Amino acid sequence: MMSKQINRVLALLTLVALFIVSLSVNGSYASVEPQRAGTATGTTRNAAIVATTAAVLKETSDLRELSIIKDVKSGAQSRADIERMIIKNLDEDSSPAEMHAAEVILKAFGLAPSTFQYRPFLIKLLTEQVAGYYDPKAQQFYLADWIELEGQKPVMAHELTHALQDQHFNLRRFEKWPKGDSDAELAAHALIEGDATLAMTLYMAKNPLVALAFIRSLGSDTTNSEQFKQAPRAIRESLMFPYEEGSAWATQVYRRGGWESVSEAFTKLPQSSEQILHPEKYFAGEAPTKITIPELRGIFGAAFKRIDSDVNGEWGTYLVLDQFLNDAGESKRSAAGWSGDRYVVYEGARAGEVLVVQMTAWDSDNDAKEFFDSYEKRTLKRYPEAKPVTSTNELRQWQTSSGTIVLERRGTRVLVLEGIPSGIDLNTLKRTVWQ
Repeated sequence: MMSKQINRVLALLTLVALFIVSLSVNGSYASVEPQRAGTATGTTRNAAIVATTAAVLKETSDLRELSIIKDVKSGAQSRADIERMIIKNLDEDSSPAEMHAAEVILKAFGLAPSTFQYRPFLIKLLTEQVAGYYDPKAQQFYLADWIELEGQKPVMAHELTHALQDQHFNLRRFEKWPKGDSDAELAAHALIEGDATLAMTLYMAKNPLVALAFIRSLGSDTTNSEQFKQAPRAIRESLMFPYEEGSAWATQVYRRGGWESVSEAFTKLPQSSEQILHPEKYFAGEAPTKITIPELRGIFGAAFKRIDSDVNGEWGTYLVLDQFLNDAGESKRSAAGWSGDRYVVYEGARAGEVLVVQMTAWDSDNDAKEFFDSYEKRTLKRYPEAKPVTSTNELRQWQTSSGTIVLERRGTRVLVLEGIPSGIDLNTLKRTVWQ
């Protein structure tokens, strides 16, 4: 869920308690950090970037054990250039309907306030923060012209790892991910960014003076992160996932078989956030359970339009739970038995009328019950006014100001219905989804 637009637009690089925001815009891999004025521009600036790129690319190639197939073009871009790139790629990669759906879904799961405007937020955040990126389309690395070049070699090592990945594994194949499985897309991004973050970490370990200059550059200005600070929690944490969890996963793969194993992962892709969070499941080839939900418009009526169908995954399930539980330990335990899921979202003709149908699969009956119990807690925290209608060991139903909510468990599967308006035949709806 969270990765559908975010992975195509944003990702957060977290390294050793220092935060360098990195992102992908329609497959472009970028780095963002505090911005500074007064740096060299023009011909001198570009010449310095070109020279530094060549040197860092050679060292990164040796470290990452990926040969340089061809040189990487590089240069500087102004803030206006980068803003135009952001808007252009957003417009090319996401239709207005898709951006609208992403915003509606965030609100439907309670992950963003009702006043949140997704697309304007992304543009403001990126314009504020982006400092450089690798573009697989142009096969070129760009660095913002308002930041100092000195101390940025670790960032360049990260981005030039993307260039090497692109030369060997073709990053453009990830640009148009098949619709309907954002969790698998998140796992692929965790591979891409985790690999580059690990390479960057080793580059810094090999070059301690460069690492020190990098740390100093990060500490020189920490005032330009207002948009990131204002982002809904689920967005902030999803930005971090490909780098924080991806790096931990890549480290385990590296320890198992060196860079050769990391490179092989571009052929044998991780299939879910579960495999990233639990590398042993990736090594064992434990694939997620595929779930389908039939078209329900015949039950909901012509006034409702299906705007999305996707997979939350273990990571998305954790975010949905912990948004209201505020207990990371419980939320992670309750999400850890995830085996598969799918949700569909319908939007009504009236403003704010949104229906959510989720079917989740779990590794065991106990895992399903643990999720069932935690989701009940989440529901009561999100809807304190909820009035119980039915309460049995395997079925909970409430009436809220947002409609009817149903939570039902059958063996290793749990069904969640939210926002169901009066007049809908719940028995027919449940029977259709359970088929």
